[in-house]
Amino acid sequence: MTEFKDQDLAAARFERSSLREAVFHDVDLRGARFDNVNLNGATIRGAALNDVSLDGDIRNLRVWGVDVVPLIDAELNRRHPGREKMRPADADGYREAWELLERLWRETVERARQLPPELLHESVDGEWSFIETQRHLVFATDAWVRRTVLGDPAPWDPLDLPHDEMHDVPPVPRDRAVRPSLDEVLVLRADRMQTVRDVFAELTDERLSEMTVPATEPGYPASQSYQVSECLGCILGEEWEHRTYAERDLAVLRVESGGS
Repeated sequence: MTEFKDQDLAAARFERSSLREAVFHDVDLRGARFDNVNLNGATIRGAALNDVSLDGDIRNLRVWGVDVVPLIDAELNRRHPGREKMRPADADGYREAWELLERLWRETVERARQLPPELLHESVDGEWSFIETQRHLVFATDAWVRRTVLGDPAPWDPLDLPHDEMHDVPPVPRDRAVRPSLDEVLVLRADRMQTVRDVFAELTDERLSEMTVPATEPGYPASQSYQVSECLGCILGEEWEHRTYAERDLAVLRVESGGS
């Protein structure tokens, strides 16, 4: 076991490192940033947690013994009407959720078009730019709908953008340097959204419980069977969350560009 005692590790960077079962005692973590970390099973006691921001896949989070996730979930649903529809129980619910997402994205894209085009390539607080977000959603559809549900083993477009935490998996493309125009990437988005619309149009309650046939070639996700509802639920979640992030960042960019 490595022990750090009375050490100054300020501004240290830990990337793809394991701190599993590590013990932090009397440690100063002010201003620390944790991105894509696995804190499952973590216990935090005697902490000063003022002005802390926490988001991610959060379940069974107990604060002073109370599971606060249902409370937060209800508040988010109140703030963002329609969010509760992103966990449908039947085929009609998936169709309703997708119709809402398409309408919301049309509104978001119109707001994006009001900004100078170069700002759509700008990152806010280290997050994806608006155009990178569109590219990632193309990737998500290719991965979870075209590859997994529809069985295309290699559905990728050169503009697909996987999540940063994913290791390179040939033949999945990953080009962070390319700068397509908004119109160019929206052509891809329109095509992929039509694909999802077609899948939902034919969706049945029975199909949701079926397992997919594993892809025959390497790619993402891994070549194994998935429940159809898991794949389509992933798409709803990706579309909803990334639109929320996009709206947040567009608001910042509007202020920076002199808008209101």
